[in-house]
Amino acid sequence: MSSRLKEDFRIPEIIIDNKNDMKYRRGNFLGKGGFAKCYELVDMKTNKKFAGKIISKRYLLRNNHKNKMNTEISIHKMLKNKNIVSFLSFFEDNHFVYMVLELCGKRSLMELHKRRKTLTEPETRYYVYQILEGTLYLHQQNIIHRDLKLGNIFLNDNMEVKIGDLGLATKLQFHGQRKKTMCGTPNYIAPEILIKTGHSFEVDVWSIGCIMYTLLVGKPPFESNSLNETYGRITRCDYNIPPYVNKNATILINEMLQFDPKKRPRVSEIMKTDFFTTGYMPKNLPVSCLTMSPRFDSINYRESISTRKPLNVLNNSKSTLANVTVKSEDIKPLILNLPNGITGENGSSVVDYKKFMISLEKELNKLLMSKPSTNEMKNMEETTDPVAKPLVWVSKWVDYSDKYGFGYELSDGCVGIMFNDCTQIVLLANLRDVHYIEINGSEQYYIMDHTPPALEKKMQLLIYFRRYMNDHLIKAGADILAKDTDQLSRMPYMCHWFRSNRSIIMQLTNGTLQINFIDHRKIILCPLMNAVTFIEENIFRTYRFSTISENGCNPEYAQCLEYAYSKICSIITNSLT
Repeated sequence: MSSRLKEDFRIPEIIIDNKNDMKYRRGNFLGKGGFAKCYELVDMKTNKKFAGKIISKRYLLRNNHKNKMNTEISIHKMLKNKNIVSFLSFFEDNHFVYMVLELCGKRSLMELHKRRKTLTEPETRYYVYQILEGTLYLHQQNIIHRDLKLGNIFLNDNMEVKIGDLGLATKLQFHGQRKKTMCGTPNYIAPEILIKTGHSFEVDVWSIGCIMYTLLVGKPPFESNSLNETYGRITRCDYNIPPYVNKNATILINEMLQFDPKKRPRVSEIMKTDFFTTGYMPKNLPVSCLTMSPRFDSINYRESISTRKPLNVLNNSKSTLANVTVKSEDIKPLILNLPNGITGENGSSVVDYKKFMISLEKELNKLLMSKPSTNEMKNMEETTDPVAKPLVWVSKWVDYSDKYGFGYELSDGCVGIMFNDCTQIVLLANLRDVHYIEINGSEQYYIMDHTPPALEKKMQLLIYFRRYMNDHLIKAGADILAKDTDQLSRMPYMCHWFRSNRSIIMQLTNGTLQINFIDHRKIILCPLMNAVTFIEENIFRTYRFSTISENGCNPEYAQCLEYAYSKICSIITNSLT
């Protein structure tokens, strides 16, 4: 085996756990990191899905690697807490070691951060408090995680926090023991680890401070262009909190990011601070928060970051969509596309699609300069990046812009119309909540069957468009976001579309640009994840731009990217003239 170290044995399609009398089918590729590859594992008896962390034994020939894995298993399998990824079992065959873990279907806070950049204060409280609960449990077991970061904080289907990846975790053997191992992730690593003075539970507090800062501000507190500078900033405790951050949040971050670990509060003390006890904390969050900020105006949230208008709710009665007819009167057409530079009530851009277009143009130009079609991609499955897969896309559409506007259905079941008068209406997947977007970008919220008389005609059109798409159009792809949307939910909506002779091009307010070709191929480009998803026969393959630049791609994919680049350039040119 040692003479073939450069060759990987293929992970089997059917994985058998003889120790526990279990049999799994290898499912979707979830990602890879370090020495492990992660796949969905489907129990062939119950069809329950788990995450399988699979490590090739060729990586375990060195004792330190094997010892590290054994330590991770011994620590993780003893943990039972609602905010820790559950460890189900581990076993091995001739070539691999398998860890069967709880599947966290909504990925990690890293992907949430990349798609949203900054979170609201209630969301930050919600996530950080659960991180603290999980960390408190670890510390009560005398365990230091030592690698708390956005990428190791996972979310299950209910948007609950699960701390995972205990590969660097360690258990203290006696009170007051200080570890001196150099470990962690640069943007989250505590100064006492860097200067090797010995470390303990306080390093986790430091990391949580970095996480909280990143969620509120949009970037890690010590991030820089070089590793040495980042480490220098950490050892100097050199960071700045923007003035718009809430006072209680600022105080707490400053307390957690103290250079002297003895001055940092304990986890139990952090949970009692004003930031958590005086501000609003949701009991749960809708899945739509993965891509759009929630609507805290619906619970009368009135802190400075909330600028939306109050929810227009008359009652909570559900709608009936049957037996509604559309009269023949036309809505007077004005212009097709939304105007550029629409701003919301807080002055921030609500429909700033040009910003996203310019970002995509820059990244695609750089990618195409690498001539990816000359080096066809190998191992297409494991070069994909599933975490960058779009969370929502246009699954159906109908162009009735000669009379009314452009109708569409999103992958989660939301239905919207982009009217010719530059207003929009969106019915959420729960078939209850209606969002109306005015020309200036402001949003009004209603309950189905209780919208104002001025919207009666547009509501009838919404119902008609929805029925038509359900009866006549095939959905592209399976649902990704759950349909249990609640009053906090806000979904992206269409901000720009146009036809060409080969395709229809659509852009959502979350930045994703979708191109549906007349031969039924589709691509979705995400400027926030710097990734592209190719869709053929409802098979989704998502790649980072950097992966394609490095590994190449087949000529068909390259042609799609070249076409997208040309259309984006055209859109930018036309919008600036």
